[in-house]
Amino acid sequence: MLTILGFAMIATFLVLIMMKKMSPIAALVLIPALFCVAVGQGAKLGDYVIDGVGNLAPTAAMLMFAIVYFGVMIDVGLFDPIVRGILRFCKADPMRIVVGTAVLAAIVSLDGDGSTTFMITVSAMYPLYKRLKMSLVVMTGVAATANGVMNTLPWGGPTARAATALKLDAGDIFVPMIPALGVGLAAVLLLAVVLGRRERRRIGPLTLDGAPAAETATEPETVLVAAGGGDRARRTSGGADRGTGTGTGTGTGGGTGTGTGGGAENAGEGVDEGFKGLDPNRPTLRPKLYWFNAALTIALLTAMIMELMPIPVLFLLGAALALTVNFPHMPDQRARIAAHADNVLNVSGMVFAAAVFTGVLSGTGMVEHMADWLVGAIPEGMGPHMAIVTGVLSIPLTYFMSNDGFYFGVVPVLAEAGAAHGVSPLEIARASLVGQPLHMSSPLVPAVYVLVGMAKVEFGDHTRFTVKWAALTSLVVLAAGLLFGIV
Repeated sequence: MLTILGFAMIATFLVLIMMKKMSPIAALVLIPALFCVAVGQGAKLGDYVIDGVGNLAPTAAMLMFAIVYFGVMIDVGLFDPIVRGILRFCKADPMRIVVGTAVLAAIVSLDGDGSTTFMITVSAMYPLYKRLKMSLVVMTGVAATANGVMNTLPWGGPTARAATALKLDAGDIFVPMIPALGVGLAAVLLLAVVLGRRERRRIGPLTLDGAPAAETATEPETVLVAAGGGDRARRTSGGADRGTGTGTGTGTGGGTGTGTGGGAENAGEGVDEGFKGLDPNRPTLRPKLYWFNAALTIALLTAMIMELMPIPVLFLLGAALALTVNFPHMPDQRARIAAHADNVLNVSGMVFAAAVFTGVLSGTGMVEHMADWLVGAIPEGMGPHMAIVTGVLSIPLTYFMSNDGFYFGVVPVLAEAGAAHGVSPLEIARASLVGQPLHMSSPLVPAVYVLVGMAKVEFGDHTRFTVKWAALTSLVVLAAGLLFGIV
């Protein structure tokens, strides 16, 4: 009964948010509350929620201070050189922009933190997607999938959990997986090329002015406005300011629009609304403190990888130090905090709402019953192929469950079943990493709310678009692992 109700609760949640019948926060709170009552444990709902909040509180604190820290680093110009390099590569070509999104997300993912990756990637790429009226779900889907592949780094979480659960060395799990993960990353880049070409066909070749390239006398140079600012994008090259081209765009929510003169300045669903990026003349820049900020960030990431302190504590200290050094005057500090307050509130609120969902899933025993049912449904004849079974199961299970629940609750059971048929725990551990590209878009992953929140994309739209591509990437990683004899 709990198994059926568990799957029904997850299905209800996904259907309602994808059909936009409920907001993610409301669905994360109300649906599990109703199902908790349905299983006859309504009296314990408060305990389950408190347990869930207790488990996710460190994550919420980490996200809050990470958003402030990296928001400040973006404001002061730490990432401007990287972003300029990516933007020079992208120009105004939709295909290059999507590929640049994948490359940037993969590079930044080396720090092992999804929230960091999404904050930097969206801050850099969002202005281009909005200005050219490209689909924002393409940006979120590619970024999440690229980060999912890179999330298998030993300091990213899943590999360490698999090693701990099966008492293995993380290096023995990860190093042999590198070729398969390389193929997975190549698959993400290929996906970016395909989606980029599709965007190119949809909107045609454009300049950053928003007008068709063929009708623009000269290519304008766009100045992007700093995060937290409310200014409009300004063009410094006057040749296209009064272009006669018409820009059209269709957003993920179905809005369309056209604009004439001024390079489609007012086209679509508010092209300039939220057009915030990296203005080279923004007043928050601190060029004299560039190397201090770079050293502070490297030290912070090093301490995170070496686990010198809990990550929330590191980001709390880092945010306080970054604000104090870069903005010594109190009004400036308050302005920077206020500039990023929306993201902080949205993300932390979503995390605490997700605590209700995870608390009920775990507290009522639904997760355990669902996992036991899936493991029990494996035919006896599949025993010698438990590594493949583990890889296939990791795709849906890491989407519907937290990494802790999967790696500490399910993987040991699968490893035990595999050992009875001569399948080594190392093969099981490597196969268990296959589902990470899809996992990063799970409603149980707090970082995904940073991604969709900053990109102003509905979570349901992101889910509907991304799931199929992320699942396909996971299968590519599994196939590569089998081909190389790793799994």
